[in-house]
Amino acid sequence: MRVIAGSARGRRLDTVAGWSVRPTADRVKEALFSALGSRATLDGATVLDLFAGSGALGIEALSRGARHVTFVEQDRAARLVLARNLERCGFNDRATLLSVSVRRAVEDLGRRRALFDGALLDPPYGRGLAAATLTALGQSGLLAADAWVAAEHHVDDVLADRYGGLQLTASKRYGSTALTLYSNGGERET
Repeated sequence: MRVIAGSARGRRLDTVAGWSVRPTADRVKEALFSALGSRATLDGATVLDLFAGSGALGIEALSRGARHVTFVEQDRAARLVLARNLERCGFNDRATLLSVSVRRAVEDLGRRRALFDGALLDPPYGRGLAAATLTALGQSGLLAADAWVAAEHHVDDVLADRYGGLQLTASKRYGSTALTLYSNGGERET
């Protein structure tokens, strides 16, 4: 796995061994950031990376100009790999790593009135976590008025068109993986 574009382009990223973390394929990551690039800017953005794993999505956002990424990862082994990847890419000063569950992170950040321009989520497949996390985000107050959310999930996960203020804007399949984009108060793309 590697960083595809931006200031850290070509840097190799470590992955986490085992089934608990499933790295995003480069072609899916490229499709995700291409879709985001046509809808939003990452330059200067603050981004929330939920179920961060090795940090590949959030690190890609940093490489492409995000000002700061808050990574949320509960698994200790994954956090160690994520910390190494941030160090390797030189992004430690632009990252915060929270070692709590996604549910708790959303609650805690909401209480602190944190505000994000975008959110990335790539939960483990087969647990219904994509819909539950989108529901929590849609009600959290964590997202700026024009924020985006990009969800990577299994194609069998049925996601709603709306979660609170989040409105579906696009969805595409890549084998058994789907990418679904939402905007905070946005219009549906036809």
